[in-house]
Amino acid sequence: MTDETKQAAVEAAQRVVDNVSSYQYSAEDADIAQQLDEGLAEAQVSLGADERTRILEEIDALKDEESGTPQVRSADPVE
Repeated sequence: MTDETKQAAVEAAQRVVDNVSSYQYSAEDADIAQQLDEGLAEAQVSLGADERTRILEEIDALKDEESGTPQVRSADPVE
């Protein structure tokens, strides 16, 4: 996988995270996870289990309004 491909996957995943964070952060945890998974599938990217867990925890922290939007550190294109 090229660096460009990897970067494109991270950028696509970040757009999904931004969208879910903006519109879904006050929803139930299961709904947030579902929206994240559906968005990632539509964008044809995936997150590792640890990265997905971290992002969901950070989105949940937005409920306190003290945290910023989670930043995707790693993502892969779906093959």
